[in-house]
Amino acid sequence: MPQSLAQVYLHLVWSTKHRHPHLVDRQLREKMHAYLAGTCHNLKCPSLIVGGVEDHVHILCRFGRTITIAELIRDLKRASSGWSKSLSPTLKEFDWQDGYGAFSISPSHVTGLTNYIRDQENHHRRESFQDEFRRLMRKYGIEFDERYVWD
Repeated sequence: MPQSLAQVYLHLVWSTKHRHPHLVDRQLREKMHAYLAGTCHNLKCPSLIVGGVEDHVHILCRFGRTITIAELIRDLKRASSGWSKSLSPTLKEFDWQDGYGAFSISPSHVTGLTNYIRDQENHHRRESFQDEFRRLMRKYGIEFDERYVWD
């Protein structure tokens, strides 16, 4: 085959360091989501949606063919953390947690996940980030040790 083709969807999730609510301001949060979407595009992993609440982010993107998951997330965190610190002295302490969740998504689940990410504010009136992340890990069959999940 003369060309390489791929259609792999990823659901990426991570929190702010210590789940600090740095993104409580809606305008700042929307700017962060837009910045992450632009960075995904620049990394050849176009996002379908970026969302979240004050202490974490969800990204649904198409995974590029020339980058690893670890590189993608490292570059997203590094770029967005540096960018946020340049916005305001009040964000000088902004940082993302060290870890992340990366889950493969079937094309048939893209619409449902898009709606789920879009509805994060309503969703988190009922469930904390920690409970959501535990549920996602159980859903995808990921074994985890609570001692090493949170920072």
